[in-house]
Amino acid sequence: MDEFIVATTEYVPGYKVVKVLGIARGATVRAKHIGKDILAGIRNIVGGEVKEYTEMLAEAREVALQRMIQHAKEMGANGVIGVRFMTSAVAAGAAEIFAYGTAVILEKE
Repeated sequence: MDEFIVATTEYVPGYKVVKVLGIARGATVRAKHIGKDILAGIRNIVGGEVKEYTEMLAEAREVALQRMIQHAKEMGANGVIGVRFMTSAVAAGAAEIFAYGTAVILEKE
């Protein structure tokens, strides 16, 4: 199997888990520069979506996901199941995104 499977579910239809390798994880801490932080603050006052933070978190999720996949590959996995994301504020305008799941070896059934 050449593909790498990432799933939020515990099972992948058509595949069986032949080995559980452990927890794969990836994280990043992101912050917007002061100009966009000021725009976000103004938008927060008047209401509506804070697009600067939406973009920042979308980018951070992708980086955390790719780091989790890289960690799983280093463990010898060809898939990660039970994937979850966590977010926490580490400072004003900065957030940590953490992706984690179970690194596994999958085989087609």
